[in-house]
Amino acid sequence: MELDLDELTFDGVLDRRRTPKGLRLSRLPAWAQAQIIDPGFTWAAGVASGGRLVMVTDSTSISLDVQQLRLTVEGRFLAAAAYDIVVDGSLTGVRFSDTGHIARYTAEDPTRPELVRGGPDTIVFDGLASGFKHVEVWLPHNASLEIRAVRVDDGATVRAPEASTKRRWIHYGSSISHCVEAERPTGVWPVVAARMADVDLMSFGIAGQAQLDQAVARTIRDLPCDAISMKVGINVVNGDTMRERTFVPAVHGFIDTIRDGHPTTPLLLISPIICPVAEDHPGPTLSHADGTVYVIDRPVELSTGVLSLSRIRELLTLVASQRRDANLLLMHGYDLFGPDDVGDLPDGLHPNAAGYQRMGERFFAAAFGAGGAFA
Repeated sequence: MELDLDELTFDGVLDRRRTPKGLRLSRLPAWAQAQIIDPGFTWAAGVASGGRLVMVTDSTSISLDVQQLRLTVEGRFLAAAAYDIVVDGSLTGVRFSDTGHIARYTAEDPTRPELVRGGPDTIVFDGLASGFKHVEVWLPHNASLEIRAVRVDDGATVRAPEASTKRRWIHYGSSISHCVEAERPTGVWPVVAARMADVDLMSFGIAGQAQLDQAVARTIRDLPCDAISMKVGINVVNGDTMRERTFVPAVHGFIDTIRDGHPTTPLLLISPIICPVAEDHPGPTLSHADGTVYVIDRPVELSTGVLSLSRIRELLTLVASQRRDANLLLMHGYDLFGPDDVGDLPDGLHPNAAGYQRMGERFFAAAFGAGGAFA
């Protein structure tokens, strides 16, 4: 039995756009997407890291017809899109799909990918327990998709879940919060922490795009929530997009906008995790053919106000002290992933699946555990 796409419930997703063939999702509203013209931003926001389809049903199977789009750079390994299913709070199964479109970026033209077209796929979860149950299908953290159909057993009942009474946590960050390198959607570190804490997650971990954009700050400002975290700095270094003069007021402005809607909500400001090549050297970070990152020296005349990760951590400490905000707390990125963890940093920038799992567990303890920032 095919369900009406317009009647489906998605958590962790703010925009649903009808297409001629189905439904395209994004974690940011359309007006916010329109303000940022980088196509990488559009793709990353359209990847539902932390997003899930939710329903209450007595069906013993759920299937999704999807058209996926994955990215690859320089022909590097391209992981299959992954889908998790959680039934009554328990992780029950995972499905992988390596079909769909692929956008290939090359060194010759890193701004215009070659599109290799592929066909749709059907993701099937069957053998589910009979009787009514709360079902979450966690959508891929590593592929954007168009949902073309959702089906359940013929004659099954499907209804939207009751409004959640859980606390709501909003997180903002970079690719290290987006977690494309995780093995599955529930391995994304904010998802790991949210499931351990039993809170509802809205993740704005947007790969390559944590540039303190006001459109994102206004989105957070206008959403109901009980806790907020923002992990900033690495993308500014990656892209060499700011200097000290612009970075400090940008952080203040982002927080100011959030505080317009959430004046006393606990807000945890997180500095960057370790990235050895950029600790004491400014960006931009570049990639070798094998994907490992490196930096290059710049002329002395272009070095005024440049930002390394160690300097960004100092500046974030300064921002936190300047604000005199009792509900603003600072977390050092090393407390999530530091020098002792570099064995799980295969490209020198992004943790692997084991590293992300550890980050989620550490964040849970620091933020939601006894005496934590959000306890």
